[in-house]
Amino acid sequence: MDAAEFRKRGKEMVDYVADYLEKIEKRQVFPDVEPGYLRPLIADCAPQDPESFEDVFKDIEKIIMPGVTHWHSPYFFAYFPAASSFPALLADMLCGGIGCVGFSWASSPACTELETVMLDWLGKMVNLPEEFLAGKDGQGGGVIQGSASEATLIALLAARTKTIRRVQSEQPQLTEAEIMGRLVAYASDQAHSSVERAALIGAVKIKNVPSDDTFSVCGSALKKVLDEDKAAGLIPFFFCATLGTTPCCSFDKLLELGPICNKENIWMHIDAAYAGSAFICPEFRHLLNGVEFADSFNFNPHKWLLVNFDCSAMWVKKRSDLIGAFKLEPLYLQHHHQESGLVTDYRHWQIPLGRRFRSLKLWFVLRMYGVKGLQEHIRKHVRLSHQFEHLVLQDERFEICAEVVLGLVCFRLKGSNELNEALLQSINDAKKIHLVPCHLREKFVLRFAICSRTVESTHIKFAWQHISQLATDLLKTWEQNHHQQ
Repeated sequence: MDAAEFRKRGKEMVDYVADYLEKIEKRQVFPDVEPGYLRPLIADCAPQDPESFEDVFKDIEKIIMPGVTHWHSPYFFAYFPAASSFPALLADMLCGGIGCVGFSWASSPACTELETVMLDWLGKMVNLPEEFLAGKDGQGGGVIQGSASEATLIALLAARTKTIRRVQSEQPQLTEAEIMGRLVAYASDQAHSSVERAALIGAVKIKNVPSDDTFSVCGSALKKVLDEDKAAGLIPFFFCATLGTTPCCSFDKLLELGPICNKENIWMHIDAAYAGSAFICPEFRHLLNGVEFADSFNFNPHKWLLVNFDCSAMWVKKRSDLIGAFKLEPLYLQHHHQESGLVTDYRHWQIPLGRRFRSLKLWFVLRMYGVKGLQEHIRKHVRLSHQFEHLVLQDERFEICAEVVLGLVCFRLKGSNELNEALLQSINDAKKIHLVPCHLREKFVLRFAICSRTVESTHIKFAWQHISQLATDLLKTWEQNHHQQ
């Protein structure tokens, strides 16, 4: 394909994507395929001779689309949102076109510098304390990671290195292995599984701190676990606080937890993967109060801020903590500006060496929506979740299982877990809308997350009528079966 054909085909692809997104609600939200559907549809091995673009293009609808779950459909209410917008898609195209691998300032100065400035813009939008910003000569700063899981792992590894060095300076007789064996990380029993995974990769123990009846961790619960572990000779070193948990969007109590972590020399990382985007709205910013005690903070613009995956924003108070943990300087990666103190080499802030020019997406979206446009997007989703909550509360067969703060509603039929499992199955079998469940304590709960950029009040009404009708049908058969038994 030469540049002339690329111009032509590029325009066709833009049209195809625009049509896909414009007409997405006509597609069934969840695919009808069985595992292994794709292999029989394509050749056993790659073609020896080139094929035409037309042939490849034809196969998108034939082979790919039948197996796609349409995350951007207004009938998709599962997981959390995956952000998407036309400015972000265009920026991604430019990122692919430039194709730089931005591991150091010298490997593409614009790639590094735009990221530093964009993370300062974003940090100011959520009103982060000054020490998290790079500014002209700050100690902190932001970096784009691939996902919140990566951000948690990076924070845990940096905390591990920092603690090992501190303990060795206090007790030189201890080996690194002895210290490692005593380290413990902590997170809420509601925290995302990626926190436990970070501890697995980091080869340290992790303990769940029990959450309260609002599914939040409070200071006294953390203190109790810490006191027990310290008495047993363990070394607490890392706590991951969650703002907007995955099961029910609950918020750990930062103002209680932060001072304890600071006093005990424990690195506090805040995972606000989904909820963080809402902090650009003044009415939700109080949910971040206590961030001033944290060592690192992360949220995903690629969930709820109209920036396509992947773009996970992470800030640290002291960037030297990250660089100190991960810095290696082979000659082929060095450049003559690196010791000037004026440049950032982001390879020291992340797990991979290579990185894409992801800040372009932020730059396009922040400029083309403006803070006000993004605030309106968040507020609309929150309004729609309260609309759904209101519909659920009007039906006495159902209950709401957790406070609705942002764009997630946790609800269920009053009754057994089996009944609710059957309801979810009938919802997802009908494939008109898509939901996923969670467990809250011993209850099986349905999660209704407002996801699509194009979702409207009509889609919420449709979803509720559909759920309500399926519940009616289910309860009839359930009662008949019950009587027969």
